Amino acid sequence: MTIPPSQAEAAAFLERLSGAAPIETHISAVFVGRGTAWKMKKAVALGFLDFTRIEDRERFCRRELDLNRPHAPGIYRDVVPLTRGPAGTLREGGEGEAVEWVLRMAPIPAEDFLDRVAPTPALLDAVADAVAAMHAAAPRADVDAPAALGAILEGNVLSARRAGLPPARVEAWAAAARAGLAHAAPALAARAAAGFVRRGHGDLHLGNICLWDGRPTLFDALEFDEALATIDVGYDLAFLLMDLDLRHGRAAANRVLNRYVARTGDAGLVAGLPVWLSLRAMIRAHVAATRGADSAALLAAAEAHLRPAAPRLLAVGGLQGTGKSTLARALAPAVGRCPGALVLRSDEIRKRRFGVAPEDRLPPEAYAETVSREVHTEMFAAARTALAGGQAVILDAVFLDPAQRSAAEAPAREAGLPFDGLWLEAPIETLRARLAARHGDASDADEAVLLRAAEADPGPIAWHRIAADDGAPLAAARAIGIPHHSVC
Repeated sequence: MTIPPSQAEAAAFLERLSGAAPIETHISAVFVGRGTAWKMKKAVALGFLDFTRIEDRERFCRRELDLNRPHAPGIYRDVVPLTRGPAGTLREGGEGEAVEWVLRMAPIPAEDFLDRVAPTPALLDAVADAVAAMHAAAPRADVDAPAALGAILEGNVLSARRAGLPPARVEAWAAAARAGLAHAAPALAARAAAGFVRRGHGDLHLGNICLWDGRPTLFDALEFDEALATIDVGYDLAFLLMDLDLRHGRAAANRVLNRYVARTGDAGLVAGLPVWLSLRAMIRAHVAATRGADSAALLAAAEAHLRPAAPRLLAVGGLQGTGKSTLARALAPAVGRCPGALVLRSDEIRKRRFGVAPEDRLPPEAYAETVSREVHTEMFAAARTALAGGQAVILDAVFLDPAQRSAAEAPAREAGLPFDGLWLEAPIETLRARLAARHGDASDADEAVLLRAAEADPGPIAWHRIAADDGAPLAAARAIGIPHHSVC
């Protein structure tokens, strides 16, 4: 990568100012100093963008600032010109004609970019929360979502060919992607009509998320093409899920998907996942090939995301403290297509209905019988939506009432899909100890709630009965017929 000769003087000035050689991408050069980083857009025309005119570089610097400062105010500072001083040398700011425009930012330590950070469950949850908050604030747009995605697909077929990816595989991928888009088109159009197409980030991979003040912060949103960034929020999220799946495994991607849906309630996004994930992988594959990097894993991922996988429904029930959510999370990455099953947890749905985070406690009136009925109704409706979209689903609730267990099975029965229920059991003293030690969980259940539930008669239980101990994941995997080594 090189900086165009027309910008050599500006680059040399910024290198002296920062005391560091630039970090380059194909469209920008970033000069990182001790207290400031200067980002200069390269004067290049690449087909999908044109930065050759200085007035356009100024405009896109300002657009980048406007897009990113709301979510990363500590990182994005301002846009300044480089002008000539009285002696004819360049200076930062000042009067006179701009020789170049630069975006001033705070420097981010290299080790704080999330493509270099080992993800913990808490970090993954925080990342999903940040994405959900960004999407909630994003302006909605009136877009023909299937047509727009089709244009993106065809553009990437051409780019893959130009990049020299194996022609037969590119053509096979294109045919499968077109078929997948045709299948998903009605759902994508309905999502667009419901307001799920918004001006999103547009480039939401791990390298564009950093730790800032200890929290995941999204930055470097795509600024040069409004059409590429005005997309279904699920397609925006899919870049992150694809990146997590390749870098850290399916469990990491599954955790983010489930936390995002827990915060937003958007179970319907799963209908577009195969095409969205595949497109994101193909984009990275041909970009890697163009740069001379290894694209094999990305191309294989693009192909794999389009392979059909039948959905199924699982439910995990049992008294409070039996580890239902722990088991559901352990099973989810191994069930169904990437990134695994959607876990619908009654405790998280209840918290969302009251507008609080899963870890926030609710008052007793939030657990009234009428509220609980509404929670279960929403859970079962979300299960039907996700199953219709092709994603496996795991329901997570106490399910003490036989009628609730029957209602949990109904979405699978109606769709002609397989169902397995898992019933966890443990001694009451074990459960009391677990609840006493619990913290930072979506469940507000305490010992009094447990003891009342333990006195109720659950009626005949036809689900797989499993001891709620360390062997539960293995026993559950055997019961539902998945390889035990795939359970987290």
